[in-house]
Amino acid sequence: MTSSSPPSNANRRSQVVTRGPNRAAARSYLRAAGMDDAAFSRPMIAVVNTWSSVTPCNMHLGDLAEHVRRGVRDAGGVPIDFNTIMVTDGISMGTPGMKASLISREVIADSIELAVQGHQLDGVICIVGCDKTIPAAAMALARMDLPGLVLYGGTIMPGINAGKEISIQDVFEAIGAHGAGTLDDAGLRAVEAAACPGAGACGGQFTANTMAMALSVMGISPMGANDVPAIHQDKPAEAERCGRLIVDLTVRGANARQFITRDAVMNAAIAVSASGGSTNAVLHLTAIAAEAGVNFTIEDCHTACETTPVICDLKPGGRFLASHLFAAGGTRLVTKRLADTGKLTDTPTVSGRRLFAEADEAIETSGQEVVTDFTRPVMARGSYAVLYGNVAPEGAVIKLAGHEIAQFKGPARVFESEDAAFDAVQAGAIHEGDVIVIRYEGPKGGPGMREMLQVTAALKGRGVKDVALITDGRFSGASYGFVIGHVAPEAAAGGPIARIAEGDIVAIDVPARRIDVSAELSTRTFTPPVRPAPVGAFAKYAALVSSASKGAVTIPIQGPK
Repeated sequence: MTSSSPPSNANRRSQVVTRGPNRAAARSYLRAAGMDDAAFSRPMIAVVNTWSSVTPCNMHLGDLAEHVRRGVRDAGGVPIDFNTIMVTDGISMGTPGMKASLISREVIADSIELAVQGHQLDGVICIVGCDKTIPAAAMALARMDLPGLVLYGGTIMPGINAGKEISIQDVFEAIGAHGAGTLDDAGLRAVEAAACPGAGACGGQFTANTMAMALSVMGISPMGANDVPAIHQDKPAEAERCGRLIVDLTVRGANARQFITRDAVMNAAIAVSASGGSTNAVLHLTAIAAEAGVNFTIEDCHTACETTPVICDLKPGGRFLASHLFAAGGTRLVTKRLADTGKLTDTPTVSGRRLFAEADEAIETSGQEVVTDFTRPVMARGSYAVLYGNVAPEGAVIKLAGHEIAQFKGPARVFESEDAAFDAVQAGAIHEGDVIVIRYEGPKGGPGMREMLQVTAALKGRGVKDVALITDGRFSGASYGFVIGHVAPEAAAGGPIARIAEGDIVAIDVPARRIDVSAELSTRTFTPPVRPAPVGAFAKYAALVSSASKGAVTIPIQGPK
């Protein structure tokens, strides 16, 4: 299909804006924006960009969009650009700005919906980078149920320091080493200057790359497109392909919920487990499902991990980065391993081909060590588990990748914020055997559910290994260790975590799926810390947000489909 042969009947929605004498004023505006009569007969495609100059994750997306637009035009569509916000986790980490990160997911989804619905556009392609932009795009597509797809801008390449490949994970750990006095100022600066060599999102199987893989296996991103690194020579061609695909989806009337089904979301959860991916996927997959009206819960995430060993040796717990996975065979290779062992369901994808057909095209690089198989997994079970108990009656998520600890018991060290816990770590006040409890960092309590990477990386950097950490906040995909997040109900909602006292013995039993304190927490009173009341978007979020066990969404939870 070329730009000289517009697709038929693919602009049904936009006709409400472009056709009839009553729409003369609207057409006048559109003519001023460069359109003509021919454009009014073509599908109008929203090209939603999360470009920003503040971070390498998104700084190249403005250029990438031109290739998307070219693909849209070549396929007979009219690209219409919108930009939405992003909040970079890496910069905001450990600061009050991190409270904005998860909130931005909802704002991005809302803004995509409003721009597209406000102009009655026919199809949507979302160009994404840093962590929250990826699930937000899928949430918006699921919510609107229009033809749409998501294109990830790609991973950053490794940095090089002292002849060794490094990532942003090494910087956060270097901060801990510097605080412990084992790394001097020059050493910290050298790591800082080398870790991020250019465009692209964080290089490990952290949240961005985890969710990029999840959306590919879910079928709402075309297989292979998300794997290509940000600066790779093939990225522009993938962007053009996605531009053509969104027009094809619009012509076919293939709406997002044809792809975002229960089976597809389960496939994504299974791929997350196999890759050793971020615990944030639990939050994001349940949120995407909620937007689509799909009955998919944290228990489904647990089942996916319980039945799917880790077969990717990726950071933060492993040796390799996303760029190495791309070179080894990428998401297709992981999907092929999963499909061949019967762990996936064959679902449709936005490429027009079914998932197993895409997997069959996998090309494994000879001698690669990034992806193993199920006869010799990296971990015998998946990368996280869902626990309950008297501390977390609605559930909590424990990260399992990077350690082999099954049980832990120790005295609670209670902190009312991430900042207070970090200060204690840097002061050397946390000791082997402690159970760090960080509360009032949940969706409502933050508000915004900050990630605790600053604390976990500082512990590793200082060499403090035999500790556990429990929080109603969450963790970066770069965090590892014996860490448990998403504790629900959260402290701000009166959850039991608010009643844990300093010195309480906390017992964590992964096989039994429990976190318990040997005290009757329900009889204890508690006094929330005094903080300034949130205002603006933070206040609206705190008033509307659901429990982390429900995906921390701000929409009314729909019934199952």
